[in-house]
Amino acid sequence: MSEVLIRAEGRAGLLSLNRPRAIHALTLDMVRAMVPALLGWRDDPAVGAVMIDHAVDPAGDPKLSRGFCSGGDINLLRQSALSDGGAAGRRFFFEEYQLNHLIFAYGKPVVAFMDGITMGGGVGISGPARFRVATQNTRLAMPESGIGLFPDVGGGWYLSRLGGRLGQYLALTGSRLDGAECVWAGLATHYLLAESLPEAKARIVAGEAPEAVLDALSSTPPAPALADHAADIARLFAGDRLEDILAALEDDGGDFAARTLATIRTKSPTTCKVALRQLAASLTLPDFAANMAMEYRIGSRVLMLPDFAEGVRAVIIDKDNAPAWNPACAQEVTEAMLDAIFAPLPPSEEWKPL
Repeated sequence: MSEVLIRAEGRAGLLSLNRPRAIHALTLDMVRAMVPALLGWRDDPAVGAVMIDHAVDPAGDPKLSRGFCSGGDINLLRQSALSDGGAAGRRFFFEEYQLNHLIFAYGKPVVAFMDGITMGGGVGISGPARFRVATQNTRLAMPESGIGLFPDVGGGWYLSRLGGRLGQYLALTGSRLDGAECVWAGLATHYLLAESLPEAKARIVAGEAPEAVLDALSSTPPAPALADHAADIARLFAGDRLEDILAALEDDGGDFAARTLATIRTKSPTTCKVALRQLAASLTLPDFAANMAMEYRIGSRVLMLPDFAEGVRAVIIDKDNAPAWNPACAQEVTEAMLDAIFAPLPPSEEWKPL
């Protein structure tokens, strides 16, 4: 069974992720299937738009249709870190980031239907799309700090450009946004009820302009719950130092701050500090390609730090949710350690777009 269903229908190219038992998490084979399809459609005059979605289980099992895309191939990355010095993991990142950039720079409209769980690698293939459709089923997050990674696949670009320090909050806490919150935050361009998606896709296949179709079928989303805490987030996450954010949360005394502090204390201090520097640095970069080159440098090194293998063990393998982070606290993660993670790679190893 193909892990990505690739087809051209009418005036559209369609990429449907098809790993339902893994909530459509991306493998290297899936990346390598999508890239040539996108390159082929880019110059095909018969294809006016591209849609990215997930295949629905033909038997109708809701457990197998929960997600748009739950992330990347974490097992491959962990095994690579433990067995081959990170070589396979770096190859996955290199090609995955090329896919992310290809979508970002694509000359035709790309529509991503984020109908379900959209995390990590799922944000990587939806975030760069021109149109990003959330539904009542959407649950979007960048939860990497909980497994010793960082918000990659373009996360530095998207999160740093959200208003009110929301990106810093999401990067450190890994909090999930529902569809209404995605629209409010700017991570989705449209909110459609899931029942409207078949009509939207059919009309785009028929050749209607994606933006006009999505505008016509959009629904008013519910009130975004996280908006109630927007002022708190802007105030508490104002700093770019993890120590300053933790101190602000400790000093606040409110319930939201207490819950948020408890959440961040379960995350890898190293990758929390990496994320804050990553978001600050991304704002200084000239374009998305430069951001992805930065993230590849980070990824190639964070992959081999002890927190990644330990985080995956604690959260995904043993599920004891008791990772032993190393270093164990923010004060032990030095600027020199971060400098080494962000340093340029040898020229022959640097990331580059297709």
